[in-house]
Amino acid sequence: MSYLKEFLDFFLHLDVHLNDWAAEYGALTYIILFLIIFIETGLIVMPFLPGDSLLFACGALAATDGSPLNVFLLFIIMFVAAVLGDTVNYSIGNYVGPKVFKRDYRFFKREYLLKTEAFYEKYGGKTIIIARFIPIIRTFAPFVAGVGTMKYSRFIAYNVIGAFLWVAGFLIIGYLFGNLPAVKKNFTLVIFGIIFLSILPPFIEYFRNRNLKPKV
Repeated sequence: MSYLKEFLDFFLHLDVHLNDWAAEYGALTYIILFLIIFIETGLIVMPFLPGDSLLFACGALAATDGSPLNVFLLFIIMFVAAVLGDTVNYSIGNYVGPKVFKRDYRFFKREYLLKTEAFYEKYGGKTIIIARFIPIIRTFAPFVAGVGTMKYSRFIAYNVIGAFLWVAGFLIIGYLFGNLPAVKKNFTLVIFGIIFLSILPPFIEYFRNRNLKPKV
């Protein structure tokens, strides 16, 4: 329970914790950030890490005067982490194969896999790009791509484009707007706003398809 409390505190006060890390670890902070992004995107058992919010907070910190973090170096490191993470995830899915859909497992639910598979049925390979901006599906999309029939040459193209848009997008938004007085004062609310906007599209799609179903 204490671990959950610590995780929530970290998640809701990313700006404070990032500042503490930068002050205490200096350049090693880049390695920590690399690992967080890599683990979220590369290990299917860790879909709840705060990728979107972390990128935004990093951009905001990089924009502050005297910050030890450089936004261009942040982009390179986190972009590489995102690409490598999805590649590892794809490889794991390719190794495990379709049998993974047959039952629930200790560290992840079959439900998440089926939802991601439904995403593929609708959007095809573009799912790899779209999923970058949707928590949980972001982690499962490359895994399901590996389980399915998507060739690696096609996957890596979507992987690179999606990673570029995701990392650059949130870093730039954080860099430009993260230090506005209103944002700094209500940083936790902004984090919740990012989460809300990230999960909103799937909910809209769900209710839209539900309303389109013929009534019996």
